[in-house]
Amino acid sequence: MDWVYLIEVLVGGLLSGVMYSLVAIGFVLIYKSSGIFNFAQGTMLLFASLTFVKMTENGIGFWTALFIAAGVMVIFGVATERFVIRPLANQDLLALFMATVGLATFQEGFSQFIWDSDVHGLQMNKFLDIGLLDPNPIFMSDHIPWLDILIPQFDIFASLVAGLMIVVLAFFFQKTKTGLSLRAVSDDHMAAMAVGIPLQTVWAVVWAVTGIIALVSGLLWAERVSVSFTLIEAVMKALPVILIGGLTSIPGAIVGGLVIGVGEKLGEIYLADVFGGQGIELWFAYFMALMFLVVRPQGMFGEKLIERV
Repeated sequence: MDWVYLIEVLVGGLLSGVMYSLVAIGFVLIYKSSGIFNFAQGTMLLFASLTFVKMTENGIGFWTALFIAAGVMVIFGVATERFVIRPLANQDLLALFMATVGLATFQEGFSQFIWDSDVHGLQMNKFLDIGLLDPNPIFMSDHIPWLDILIPQFDIFASLVAGLMIVVLAFFFQKTKTGLSLRAVSDDHMAAMAVGIPLQTVWAVVWAVTGIIALVSGLLWAERVSVSFTLIEAVMKALPVILIGGLTSIPGAIVGGLVIGVGEKLGEIYLADVFGGQGIELWFAYFMALMFLVVRPQGMFGEKLIERV
């Protein structure tokens, strides 16, 4: 066995897993706070990425475009909560889910209407020399000398950014008043209201944060698959992540992302001969999630629901 190659595969899987985890956290936050599965998460990533790339194509600088895109996504998130989710707050969960389906369709069409449906190359590497980063730091090299392994340069950078984003989110939810309010709301809506926590404000913050997550994760994934409608399909890889980790657990989203990232890389490398073809990486994550659901339907960190009959 080539141990160096195995290490490269494992490290590559872990780096991809961190990026999967960041996308999955966007799903988990919405579901954990309001019980809604946000079907529009994929189109949010597309819209955020298109907003950024179109501004840079028109000569707007990196930081300016980034802050404007972030502001657009915050406004979009808050507006979604106010005008789509809040009016349906007392409706059946199916109605809320279908509202996010409609929102996804609207976003997809709206993105084409105000921007376009062309494929855009993001090429984030050209933005790295922005005054804060050494243009040739060790973590931007394909080769890590002391380990003698080859790792795609942008995967390392993207995983660092995604990991930093996850740490910031963890601090936000653990140490800030708003974050603690969100945790209280996710545990028990009625109890949170009883102690004076404004649910609607918390939900608006969650949707705004989800918009920021969509922007960051969208830009990282767009470097891999381009800014196009294929970005939505790439985001769907987060579904197996939350099925394995648990739909209500942020730690589960992190662990699930790492499991999926490593699992699909190992499957692509070592099962291609067994199944007689390539492309295993495209579907193996869903197969892993299906097998895991048979054993533990609530996911690794999800809560097992017990209903009295």
